[in-house]
Amino acid sequence: MFQTQKCIKSIFRVIRRGAFITACSVYGICFGAETLLPQVLPTPPVSAQPLPTQVAAELAKLKIPQDAISIVVYRLEGAKAEKQPLNEILSHNALIPRNPASLMKLVTTSAALDLLGPAFTWTTQVFLGGPIVDGALMGNLYIKGQGDPKLGVERLWLLMRRIRGLGIQTIQGDIVLDRQSFETVSTDPSEFDGEPLRPYNASADALLINFKSLLISLVPDPQAKVVRIHVEPPMAGLKIQPTAPLVGGECTDYRAALRADFQDANQVTFKGQYAASCGERTWPVAYSDPTRFAVKAVDGMWRELGGVTSGQVREGPVPQSLRATITVDSAQLAEVIRDINKYSNNVMAQQLFLTLGYQINNAATTESARSVLNQWWTKKIGTPLPKFDNGSGLSRETQMNALDFQKLLTWTHEQSTYPEIAASLPLSGVDGTLKQSRSKIRGHIKTGSLKGVMAIAGYLPNTSGQEFVVVAIINHPTANTARPVFDALLDWVGNHK
Repeated sequence: MFQTQKCIKSIFRVIRRGAFITACSVYGICFGAETLLPQVLPTPPVSAQPLPTQVAAELAKLKIPQDAISIVVYRLEGAKAEKQPLNEILSHNALIPRNPASLMKLVTTSAALDLLGPAFTWTTQVFLGGPIVDGALMGNLYIKGQGDPKLGVERLWLLMRRIRGLGIQTIQGDIVLDRQSFETVSTDPSEFDGEPLRPYNASADALLINFKSLLISLVPDPQAKVVRIHVEPPMAGLKIQPTAPLVGGECTDYRAALRADFQDANQVTFKGQYAASCGERTWPVAYSDPTRFAVKAVDGMWRELGGVTSGQVREGPVPQSLRATITVDSAQLAEVIRDINKYSNNVMAQQLFLTLGYQINNAATTESARSVLNQWWTKKIGTPLPKFDNGSGLSRETQMNALDFQKLLTWTHEQSTYPEIAASLPLSGVDGTLKQSRSKIRGHIKTGSLKGVMAIAGYLPNTSGQEFVVVAIINHPTANTARPVFDALLDWVGNHK
């Protein structure tokens, strides 16, 4: 009884500090006691160390309270774990667990480089279920995916060309797609944020083709007064309206103006118009029937290249007796993580996350991948363990604190793969998700954003050439307005002596 009363009093102390209120306001619900206690009770009082004047001023302008932000600034020169107090320049709410959004990708990519190596590749295999006789494959053709996160239209075309290069013109059987290397993830693409047509909401897949998304090309033809519409990859059974009216005027929201209808998995129509001043555009759209995307894309590409099959394209396992005839390797991991981190690609991050489970535990499941990350974190970074969820940060369940990321980035800086991680991060004010940064200080910084969440973490030099780790996480209903706060922080670090 005494312990229970003591625990309750501790909770009230945390509530008075505002941590519980912040959690409720950000997520719209209050955690149950089982979830709240391990995360909140160890949190120390808000740091007495004042925020930089310009950072505090930007927070005040945006009416974001200082207890909604966590910051760690850490000098890397001579940095070792045992020198933590000496190298710490700024610490504010560093141990409060928060949703870090896409900063989670730093954990997934760092672990993957360490466990798999920068030269790791994924393979997609082709198996023949019979002999080739006079241009005809006498049996099924099998394509087995093993998680390649970047099997786009061009590489699908090359794969089909290699099959044709075997002398196969006709398949006297089926084309069978084996997606069993990864667990089947059946998700509602609108569940997370109500945006089912956004490619970032696609689920992971052992045979992930073009992120399960259509790439719509819009090319104005002023002479014909139409915009010509072309879609990749070619999808079997999908009819695309080839043109829409071309009009004058200013280019505003061309997507809304076209009034596209993507709900029918067999037909795409456009009921609006397109402004000639918009020029050529490319519009990626998640396919409305993602479970059938691979089947339709492979079927469509095979037909596009003149291939014929007497059967159908379907899903199924590769017979154990067969050996691969063609093996297609992906880009190396060091290249893949550039897309994951610079452009915060959620689908690719989830592919990498499940790959860790597949390669280390021989099970590409969410639980297997979490187990790999937990073991790796314990060994390399230390405890307590954060809550990793799906490895991409596209989650309301992920929980980490600013000090977690500082420790991770400091550890990464000491590894031989540090150049690969640094090169994968957006260069502030230059490219990726930080291209629009107004800070004049150039650093390699990962960003994270969700509704109610904005965060940055990475490496930043000052004007004297000293390098710092910078981490800042805001969980607040108006966090999406906080870019000036981060710009002010980067400028402050860059000018710190």
